[in-house]
Amino acid sequence: MKFRVIIEFDPETASYSAVCPELPGCTSAGNTEQEARQGIEEAIRLYLSPADIPLGPEAKLFEVTVG
Repeated sequence: MKFRVIIEFDPETASYSAVCPELPGCTSAGNTEQEARQGIEEAIRLYLSPADIPLGPEAKLFEVTVG
């Protein structure tokens, strides 16, 4: 999968921020652009990793493949 990432330099903090617009809240920062890139790649992986979901006795869980 490919995701768009926006990297910007913030002169006030003298660091770079990285945001993935398609994944709300998925952000990273670094002292260098390379650190911000590495951080956002890890953040995207963590964002997309499955989590344990407690289910009630009548709940059904299934997966959907898109694209």
